[in-house]
Amino acid sequence: MTPHNPYNCFINELESIDKNNSLRSLKIIEKRDKKYIICNGKEFLNLSSNDYLGLASDRELLNEFYSKLNYNNIINSYGLGSTSSRLLTGNYMLYSDLEKKIAGTYNEVITNSDINIETEKKALVFNSGYHANTGIIPAITSKNDLILSDKLNHASIIDGVRLSRAGCFIYEHLNYEQIERLLEENRHHYENVLIVSETLFSMDGDIADINKLVEIKKRYNAMLFIDEAHAVGLYGSTGLGICEEKNLIDDIDIIVATFGKALASQGAYAVTNEILNKYLVNRMRTLIFTTALPPVTVNWNLFLMERIAGYREKRKYLQNLADKLRTALNNRGIKTKGKSQIIPAIIGENKKTVQISEKLQENGFLLFPIRPPTVPEGSSRIRISLTADILWDDIKNIPEIIKGSLNN
Repeated sequence: MTPHNPYNCFINELESIDKNNSLRSLKIIEKRDKKYIICNGKEFLNLSSNDYLGLASDRELLNEFYSKLNYNNIINSYGLGSTSSRLLTGNYMLYSDLEKKIAGTYNEVITNSDINIETEKKALVFNSGYHANTGIIPAITSKNDLILSDKLNHASIIDGVRLSRAGCFIYEHLNYEQIERLLEENRHHYENVLIVSETLFSMDGDIADINKLVEIKKRYNAMLFIDEAHAVGLYGSTGLGICEEKNLIDDIDIIVATFGKALASQGAYAVTNEILNKYLVNRMRTLIFTTALPPVTVNWNLFLMERIAGYREKRKYLQNLADKLRTALNNRGIKTKGKSQIIPAIIGENKKTVQISEKLQENGFLLFPIRPPTVPEGSSRIRISLTADILWDDIKNIPEIIKGSLNN
């Protein structure tokens, strides 16, 4: 009998992915220079970045940060190794400074005058948004609980739900009537209920109705978990996100945000009350069993958190730029979604989407096709991710290029 080749199933699946025009590969990025990027020896305008405020390649900002580097602080403030997990020797002073800064910033905008152990916000920093979502959700739920999660929530939330022992219902995207119906029928069967949603969804660029989610949470005595990954830095008077913009920070049990997007770094944080903060330190596996972030990263995160409130003009400019491009696309019959800095140009069919992305790249725009399973079947798209250092003249030709490619 011929031995079975264990790689045959992988080979067959890769061939199937390729035939469906969905095969992915890693791109080598040779150089970044502000809004431009060098890939395969060619310069592109970078429209596939999550660096929404344009801070990651801001040389003046980086020079200011590194100007304080000296012999005495090279290890504790700019070191490249944390040596262990936070519960051992990795929890250096910068972590405490950063968490106090985050919590203080959120507490400053809370309007609830009767702040106590259940309402005062505490912050906890993690290695990434993925660590946060895959760690928090299973830590705070059990087999006696129920999770309600938006259908278009990020993969990290989906994986966090899968790691939990709780029951789960996936509700249709932004369908709050369905949440209420599910709770009306099932709430009495469970001890605790956790409602999980992003604020700004990364593939559609649309925004959840946080007011409605808070209303449902209160009516059914549930907990509310909100992921602000694509909104922090961009919304709210001090840049804390849509929860701040809607004045709902004190009504939300868990707010997760990332440093890896508008804040141009690595890592994430959760804003909770003191009870949940302590509970996560004791029960969250992705916090307990991983090496801490290096000092230089935590220091950079603190450096940016101290400046986030001052980027009001960048936030306003970026929103106006997004509105202008979205309108230009719609005027040429190109379907878009959302109202944010993320603009999906919906093409539909995989092969055509790939062709259009190749045409855009020929014209110097770094834009990739987004296809299933990242998005639902039949909704392949070009995801245009705008940043605050891009000018209208840089992108004004995109609508016409897409329209021309659709008609060919």
